[in-house]
Amino acid sequence: MLELFQNLDPTLKAFWSVALVSSLIFLIQSVITFAGMDASDGVSADFHGDVGHDADGPFQLFSFRNLINFLLGFSWAGIAFYNTFSSKFILIVIAVLVGVGMVAIFAYLISLLHGLAEDNSFNIADTVGRTAQVYLFIPAAKSGKGIIQVSIKGAVHELDAVTTGDRIETGAMVRVAEVLDKSLLLVEKI
Repeated sequence: MLELFQNLDPTLKAFWSVALVSSLIFLIQSVITFAGMDASDGVSADFHGDVGHDADGPFQLFSFRNLINFLLGFSWAGIAFYNTFSSKFILIVIAVLVGVGMVAIFAYLISLLHGLAEDNSFNIADTVGRTAQVYLFIPAAKSGKGIIQVSIKGAVHELDAVTTGDRIETGAMVRVAEVLDKSLLLVEKI
């Protein structure tokens, strides 16, 4: 096997060397990613190479992962098309284009995954102006607390509420007027 490798054309030998090393690194990266140990590439560039995403976005053009993606496409395309093109120049151009295509596909997939990310963290300030249903009656004029149910970002939250008006019965619809503190809302009957 080693003798067969040594007898290869230098161009094909280079493609195979790059393909084997980059494939091994890609396999290790994949295992680490699926095992949940990959918070980031671990290697950052000294310059910004982002391509249209915000600074906190998940895709950086010049990263170790993208280098491996490029080398995978480049080397395996070089091996696959080695006997197809007689000109080494055309072969290398095609291999480079496939490598760039691999990085572009990866960027597209990351942008699709980034689109799935949604911030569903609850912020009580988001309740202001929303309608809610009284779950436990609210006593008149801040003489005690009741409980309302309000839907924020698809989740129903039960929160303490007071009113400045008359008693509001269970089941009544109210509008949140103001956040009084971290967990208390001022509501008015609709």
